[in-house]
Amino acid sequence: MPEKIWSTIKAEINEQILHEPVLASFFSKRVHQHDSLESAMSDLLASKLASDDVPVSTIKQLMLEAFLQDSSLINSVLNDLVATKQRDPAVRSHADILLYYKGFQAVQAYRVANWLWRQKRENLALYIQSLSSQVFAVDIHPAAQIGSGIMVDHATGIVIGETSVLENNISIMQGSNTWRDRQ
Repeated sequence: MPEKIWSTIKAEINEQILHEPVLASFFSKRVHQHDSLESAMSDLLASKLASDDVPVSTIKQLMLEAFLQDSSLINSVLNDLVATKQRDPAVRSHADILLYYKGFQAVQAYRVANWLWRQKRENLALYIQSLSSQVFAVDIHPAAQIGSGIMVDHATGIVIGETSVLENNISIMQGSNTWRDRQ
């Protein structure tokens, strides 16, 4: 499934380049220069979460390490992509979710922070959480337990605390209204 979604994203980007050639360099940097969703996701998150204290290359390598060492992370990314595409009527493409949807991006940053937390690298996990909160305006504690198939709409101001448990197939709509899909 990862290769199928990745191929779909690349095809969507090819179509978007035809409609908006001004963004060709952006699309190339964020999608075409990568051979996998893991690499693209790591690069995208690193570009957003890097700081003067920890450079892009370090964050990117850390993210990629997490995705490659724990296949459940990329499976959750895929499930989140599919869930967002299915449940958010404003979504046009998987590529749009990957590149522009900060709720999706915040959840993926959480997934890496949670992986770090479980590796007993709590300070680094909290560092990623802090940056993610600043960048995405979404605060998800790295010890929270979040399933896959998560769709977060808009996301601004959402706080998911340390003891929170969100099961699979949860949608969070504009702040505090939540509902669970019955599948």
